[in-house]
Amino acid sequence: MSRANFIAILLSLVAVAASYLVADKVYEQMPHIEDEMAYVWQAQALAHGKVTLPSPPDPKSFLVPFVVDYNGQRFGKYPLGWPIVLALGVLLNARAGVNSFLAGAAVWLTYRLGQKLFDDRVALLAASLTVTSPFFLLNSGSLLSHPWSLFLSLAFAVAWLDAFDAAQKLPAWLTVTVAGLSLGVLAMTRPWTALGVALPFFVHGIILLIRGDRSIRIKVLTIGLLAAFVAGLVPLWQFAVTGDSLLNPYTLWWKYDKIGFGEGFGRQKGGHSLYWAWVNLKVSFDAGWRDFFGWGNASWLFLPFGLAALGRNVRAWMIAAVFPSIVLLYTAYWIGSNLYGPRYYYEGFYSLTLLSAAGMFWLAENIFKQGRARRAIQIATAVLCAFLVGYNLFVYLPKRLTKMTGLYGITRSMLAPFKTQQAETLTPALVIVHFQKQWTEYGGLLELENAELTTPFIFALSRGSVADSSLADDYPDRRVIYYYTDEPDRFYESGR
Repeated sequence: MSRANFIAILLSLVAVAASYLVADKVYEQMPHIEDEMAYVWQAQALAHGKVTLPSPPDPKSFLVPFVVDYNGQRFGKYPLGWPIVLALGVLLNARAGVNSFLAGAAVWLTYRLGQKLFDDRVALLAASLTVTSPFFLLNSGSLLSHPWSLFLSLAFAVAWLDAFDAAQKLPAWLTVTVAGLSLGVLAMTRPWTALGVALPFFVHGIILLIRGDRSIRIKVLTIGLLAAFVAGLVPLWQFAVTGDSLLNPYTLWWKYDKIGFGEGFGRQKGGHSLYWAWVNLKVSFDAGWRDFFGWGNASWLFLPFGLAALGRNVRAWMIAAVFPSIVLLYTAYWIGSNLYGPRYYYEGFYSLTLLSAAGMFWLAENIFKQGRARRAIQIATAVLCAFLVGYNLFVYLPKRLTKMTGLYGITRSMLAPFKTQQAETLTPALVIVHFQKQWTEYGGLLELENAELTTPFIFALSRGSVADSSLADDYPDRRVIYYYTDEPDRFYESGR
């Protein structure tokens, strides 16, 4: 094993450990936003071999965000690519470790991609920038689909380069299969993101079809057919859950939740437009430039030099185009993202890390070719990089992680009243929750409930005395508890 490979493996292990620490210490291994709650519900159902479950009595009382009730069945609105993987974590009782493992794999693949495009130095620096990135850690510690999608995006990129590398010793069938399946599963996970990732490679594929020989054309077409075949499982899943292969379950939760411009797309008056696309882009990057590397608003600092470093490296230009390609496509979506950084762009993050790493070395070695001036610029670049990374690790990153701790008031402590001996004597119980300020006072309690509603405690959202009484009649085998979140240590046998 080369020294560079050994260091890259260590960086990958650091990524696993750091991501798990974020999952455990910051997020307390709990879902905090609607997307995570829906993914967990889907993973629980899939862990028992179910894509849908019968809707419970009075489905609105048993609210699970982004879990839809339609034609008597309950199912998540998200395609199955990520919930299936998360279900493995549920079965192994290692749910929080799934994304941590994927974070380590993504760092290794970033390193391998850097080796193929540049050299060991750039590859290791890109891997290091990834490990220390607040953007990377915030998402890798979550229960969101992005780390899985980043892994698939990287696997596709590496396999594509290998498939058309004449010096590659791996068998062609292997690289072609990995490329096609990775892109197809990415489409099963985040379809719109998959299009953004694929776009630069699609252009490259067209060029190869025109200029390549028969074997090259077969590779391009095989990758495309494999990806299309796997992606075709998305409309099959839509048919399975809705009875209509063209009905997007997103629109069953919010009818305006679809991609495009004009009336009916998004919540804005008159629908989504180029103006709102610009607003969303600005909001996303206001967060992104800070979160990408934790350098204040200077995460872009080495990108211009990185572009200069690309020169005539066509393969590197293709990889660099992945991030802007994703950004371009997401301008057609009606809402931006900034809570976890601009997470809709996460699957192209390696474009930024590789460009920045290449830019650092280009700046140090190409402004001056020789002499004291060259040495001075090398030292200045090294000092600047060390300062920026240090600022992130000791100033920005701790503050950013602290800001995400107890997000929306969801913490493990809110589950404590239901884990006492006194509480256990009340089970099985139907808990009717009256929240005081925000719905997450109820949402956080769903951590104690499974998708089948067979756990000792199941939680319903209070919808008024008449609806609550009717709901209680539907569960005669459960004790009914009225729970008020402003009195977390007290259970009522009737409404107060």
